[in-house]
Amino acid sequence: MNLPQLSFGQYQLVFNMLSLAVAAMLASMVFFILARERLSPKYRLSMIVSALVVGIAAYHYWRIFGSFSAAYKLSGGVYVATGKPFNDAYRYVDWLLTVPLLMVELIAVLQLPKKQSGPMLSKLVIAAAAMIALGYPGEITSNNTTRAIWGTLSTIPFLYIVYVLWAQLGQSLKAQSARVQVLMRNTQLLILATWGFYPIAYMMPMFGISGASATVGLQVGYSIADITAKCGYGVMIFAIARAKMAAEAPEGEAALEAAPAKA
Repeated sequence: MNLPQLSFGQYQLVFNMLSLAVAAMLASMVFFILARERLSPKYRLSMIVSALVVGIAAYHYWRIFGSFSAAYKLSGGVYVATGKPFNDAYRYVDWLLTVPLLMVELIAVLQLPKKQSGPMLSKLVIAAAAMIALGYPGEITSNNTTRAIWGTLSTIPFLYIVYVLWAQLGQSLKAQSARVQVLMRNTQLLILATWGFYPIAYMMPMFGISGASATVGLQVGYSIADITAKCGYGVMIFAIARAKMAAEAPEGEAALEAAPAKA
């Protein structure tokens, strides 16, 4: 991949955003590890998976950060390519692992009946993995037709995930407390908003967007979307778990504080 020349400001923006992503993922991992003690045992798996997700992401962002730094050097006030490749494929390796785990987080915290959660989780994990795997061939090609074909194929499991989260999972939420229903709707919207950025970025080359602006836009946009979709999502999962504990506690919120100590 031919790397475009970046201005000092463009390079620093990407550099700092990748650094922020690493810090956000690591800080979130520490929070989720500590937060699991605030949950009763049956909800702790969701926090363990949340910590695993941001831990995996932190590792891959560190590799992206290092690869980006090595790929550029300052020359004459601008940043030019060093000749070393910028391996942005770390993102797809990360997504292949973390996106299915995001589905595991959600199903784990809702504590649905096994006969319902098992099949639903299998469908979501398979669809999530297929969405990432099908999108990768289009990401690495320079042919827009090939990109469009793989992008279309990748959209099919994405739409299926949206259907499951809204239609099938929505039916099961009727048995949840009002607070959990609100939090779950917000989580669904968070997924839709963050995941919606990826296909837009994916189609940039098809719209003729390239060069430094495309590189900066992709790296900054992907970083913001990943922080929101992993760190922010994990916080929502924690909030859902706490809301479910409050609904289950005989004295409501007053009994919630004592729940971890009794677990």
